[in-house]
Amino acid sequence: MEYFQYTNPDSKTILKTKRGYPRPGATCDDAGTNFALFSRNGRKVILELYQNYYDETPSHRFVLDPNQNRTGDIWHIYVYNVGHGQYYGWRVDGEYDPLSGKRFNVNKLLTDPYAKAISGSYEWDEDSVYGYDRNSSLKDLSFSTIDSAQSPTKSIVIDDSKYNWNNDRRPKIPWKDTIIYEMHVRFFTISPTSKVKHPGTFLGIVEKLDHLKELGVTTIELMPIFEFCANANTNINPLNGKKLKDMWGYNPLGFFAVTGNYSAGMKLGEQVFFFKDFIKELHNHGFEVILDVVYNHTGEGNELGPTLSFRGIDNEIYYMLNPSNKRLYLNYSGCGNTLNCNHPVVKEMIIDSLRYWATEMHVDGFRFDLASILGRTPDGRWIGDLSLLKDISEDAILHDLKLIAEGWDAAGGYFLGQFPPGWAEWNGKYRDTVRKFVRGDEGTIQDLVMRISGSQDLYGSKSPHASINFITCHDGFTMRDLVSYRHKHNEANGENNRDGTDENFSCNNGAEGETNNPQINRIRKQQVKNFIAILMVSHGTPMILMGDELYRTQRGNNNAYCHDDETTWLDWTLKEKHYDIFRFFKKMIQFRKIHPSLRRPHFFSGAPTSRGIPDLTWHGIRPYEPDFSYYSHSIAFMINGETYLDGSDDDIYVILNQWREPLRFVLPFIHGKTWYLVADTSKESPEDFLDKPEQVGYIYTASPKSTVIFIGK
Repeated sequence: MEYFQYTNPDSKTILKTKRGYPRPGATCDDAGTNFALFSRNGRKVILELYQNYYDETPSHRFVLDPNQNRTGDIWHIYVYNVGHGQYYGWRVDGEYDPLSGKRFNVNKLLTDPYAKAISGSYEWDEDSVYGYDRNSSLKDLSFSTIDSAQSPTKSIVIDDSKYNWNNDRRPKIPWKDTIIYEMHVRFFTISPTSKVKHPGTFLGIVEKLDHLKELGVTTIELMPIFEFCANANTNINPLNGKKLKDMWGYNPLGFFAVTGNYSAGMKLGEQVFFFKDFIKELHNHGFEVILDVVYNHTGEGNELGPTLSFRGIDNEIYYMLNPSNKRLYLNYSGCGNTLNCNHPVVKEMIIDSLRYWATEMHVDGFRFDLASILGRTPDGRWIGDLSLLKDISEDAILHDLKLIAEGWDAAGGYFLGQFPPGWAEWNGKYRDTVRKFVRGDEGTIQDLVMRISGSQDLYGSKSPHASINFITCHDGFTMRDLVSYRHKHNEANGENNRDGTDENFSCNNGAEGETNNPQINRIRKQQVKNFIAILMVSHGTPMILMGDELYRTQRGNNNAYCHDDETTWLDWTLKEKHYDIFRFFKKMIQFRKIHPSLRRPHFFSGAPTSRGIPDLTWHGIRPYEPDFSYYSHSIAFMINGETYLDGSDDDIYVILNQWREPLRFVLPFIHGKTWYLVADTSKESPEDFLDKPEQVGYIYTASPKSTVIFIGK
């Protein structure tokens, strides 16, 4: 084998190299590291090594020979005596012609798309990271000669082969038993009120596991933890003059690198092992971990965004470009660009990324942001069963994990219920219908019946647990704000309150925002209890938003992605202040767990049992006489416990009364059964959920805007 020596004139060390092999990324062994990068249209590819992340001059520079160091479209080189912790970056030279979709600029040091760690995030205020001259009237049609190596953002070689997982095994919690808790790593414990030793980190979550155990959730869904561009937001908070940041993490820099923002006291690169420690610890405590992943776009923005990685490596391949003007990007994501997910090269990268997180990081599943984009062609057509979505759900490694889709995108695509087998989906129809019903809208009952019973109209070919039922998520109002604000209040976001959805289906119950009126505050808490009660008795997989169990507020901001302050931080003093809400959440979760008939793996069939009663029956104020009319605001239903496997469960009867007056319900007579009251949301804690159910007769008056639950023994 012939060896090549490429060195920087200023370097004192000559590094021996060989041809290497075409495996993308930086792959270590005991002798050195193989570096490889895909670029089909680049004319020259250069690898640079840096001694420190803040260095502007490389210690070594390797200009790859296209005849020796290229296999197909992958450029590669093996460098001896280079290993874990090495900083590096790529340069790709080629044509710069945005009008034809080409944006190569050899002056830009590019992040490796397969980098397992990145030394930091870019500052969008730096002129150096842009491929064009920001001061030119030609904008992106101009060309920048500034070297971006002055940015501290470098890729880092990671050797994670020697990490000891100590026989770690996934909990593999069945879908029917899964209760998801969506959280932001930093916001969960960064407040001083959390009183943890490592606030805002993965370790901070570990310190709060007792809270999550007490609540009863099984599966932690982390908002994005890939390295991301927090400084992509250039808005100013008009209320205090402070610069805003993109704190949610939905602008990824790379799809293999865990961010260093959530690890305490680390050296650069060690975030990889901190994250593995975190996963191992949560598994030891019986929790699953799902990652919210963003494969629909990157943090490079639109045509006026910076050149950080993909744009400078091969813009035409990685992004969907406007076919009539390749200078512009198709923007199905709403974030400036759209990843070309169904191009074979990009598809392979995404699957490689998912496999990495599954095999090397031991995560239990993924929630895909704007997942409908992964099922679209560049011309916008939906090809779900022929797309990357199908490849993921049938992948030999990935198919066994929890795969959850957000079934819509920012370009009007709404493909709920159309994802291939193996996919669960955030059920936006469930969210909207339950919100409308609790708000008191007319015309909701018939759809409510479908949503509570598992949305068989959407997921009939799958399982009811393909429906991820939720009332709130990170994107929108908290549950407290849902019952406290009629309108969004996003003025602090610096966009004149134009951002965030206007369709919240919320109700302020008598006053906009916080109030000292005890009657308004009482009904607000009652409505929050209605939400969680309905969620926990619905067929499907429930998901809870971080802090809803503590009655958290964002003061009416329904798009708080850009705030790193009390707006988004979880205030742990709320647990004591609103323990009644926490207790009710906890009790409803326990109720779901102890009643297998609420967690059936199959849809209700309507077939009668030996008692002559179907598995699910609907009722009104009189048994078996539901009011499905447009003007109805109440419904009741009974789940027949006898129909669950061995018939060991109780019957469950639920009254949902969102009428403004009390309604007198006659409970059905079941031979040999007695009804016991479990919960009534109109009552004050602890009477709202009884530790010991109380026997009742066959008539019960449900208070206005209340949910009442009985068991039949």
